[in-house]
Amino acid sequence: MKRELNYCVIGAGNGGLAMAGYLSMIGYKVNLYNRSLDKILPLIKEPIIYLTGEKNGIGVLSKVTNSMEEAIENADVIMVTTPALAHHSLAKEMAPYLKDGQIIVLNPGRTGGALEVYETLLRERKRNNIIVAEAQTFIYAARSSSINNAHIFKTKKEVSLAAIPATKTDYVLKLINEAYPQFIAAKDVLETSINNYGAIFHPAPTILNSGHIERCSPFEYYREGITPSVANYLEKIDKERMELGRLLQVDAKSSVQWLYESYGAEGDNLYEAVQNNPGYTGLQAPQGLYTRYIYEDVPCSLVPMESIADLFGLKTPAITSMINIAQIMTNRDFRSEGRSAEKLGLDGLSITEMHLLARQGRISKRRLDEFTEVV
Repeated sequence: MKRELNYCVIGAGNGGLAMAGYLSMIGYKVNLYNRSLDKILPLIKEPIIYLTGEKNGIGVLSKVTNSMEEAIENADVIMVTTPALAHHSLAKEMAPYLKDGQIIVLNPGRTGGALEVYETLLRERKRNNIIVAEAQTFIYAARSSSINNAHIFKTKKEVSLAAIPATKTDYVLKLINEAYPQFIAAKDVLETSINNYGAIFHPAPTILNSGHIERCSPFEYYREGITPSVANYLEKIDKERMELGRLLQVDAKSSVQWLYESYGAEGDNLYEAVQNNPGYTGLQAPQGLYTRYIYEDVPCSLVPMESIADLFGLKTPAITSMINIAQIMTNRDFRSEGRSAEKLGLDGLSITEMHLLARQGRISKRRLDEFTEVV
C-alpha cells in the first residue's frame, strides 16, 4: 500500500532500524541517515531491513546516506532516533537544509530535548517555522542483530507526544497517527520531559549491575537486573521526578502506572510490575558500560531534572547520588556536558513562563534581541 507521507529516520541504531524498517514495510517512502558511513555501507548496497518479532516483514528503503542534505530533502516528517546527546549537533547540522513547515520528532526527547532543538534552530535559522515535537519514550522495545535486521520485542500501547508550540501537537498527530496510532497528545513538552521513564529504568539499573555488565555476563536487563532492592532505589528516583512534576504543574504518572498503560503490566509495586511485563522478556543487558543508558540518560535525563528542581530549591537526593556515582565511575562531568536549565532556556523563568514557552513557542524577552526574525 502506497502512503503519501515522506519520512526521514535519523540514526541507524536499534530503534532507527526498527522504525525505518516498519515505516517502509507498511508503504511509506523512507530515507535513513547515519553520521558514520562505514556502518551503513551494507544498507547502501542493499537498502533492505528484515523485521522479526512482533512485526514481521521486509522494508525497502528509498535512500540510505550520511549526507544530511540528501536525507531530509522532501521529508515531511524527520524522526530522530539518536541518543539525546546528539540532538543539539543534529539540529545545527539540519538547520541550513530544513524547509519551512517540516516536522522534527525526537524519539524520545528525554528531558528537554524539544526545548533544546527548538532553541538551537531558532538561533541558527533566525525564525521558528519548523515544528519540533518529542515523544515521551521510544515506541518500540527493539534490538538489531545486524545493520539489515531489526527485532521488535514489543510496541508500546500508547506514547505521549507534544510539539513546540503545543498548538501544533494535534497537527503532528494527525500526520503520524496513520503509521503510529499509539501516539497521543500531551499538554506540552514539559509534560513529556518530566514523564521521561528512561530516567528511571536506564541509569540506575545499569550502574547497580555494572559488575555483571562490565564482565559481559549475559542477563535479562529488566527482569533479572531489576531486583527488589534495585526497584526500591528506582522508586525513590521516581518519587523525586513526580515531586518535580507537581511543582511544575505537570501530570506526572508513576512508573508503575506507566508500565500498566504502555504494556498492560500490573503490580502492587515497581518490582512486581517489571516482572509482570511481557515486553521486557528476552531484552538483554548492554555488553559493556559504554552505553546510552549512562552516557545519554544521565546528562540528558537526570541532570536536567536535578537542574530544574534546583531552580526552585527542591532537593533530589536519589537523583543527585546517581549522577555523582556515574561521574565518579566514568570520569566524566555529566553536569557540565548535559542539559542544564540554563541551556534549555528555563533559568530565570517562572513556572507560568515555562509553560508559555512550551505552549506558544515564545522565547523569553531577555533573549529576544539575539534573534532577527520571529514568525
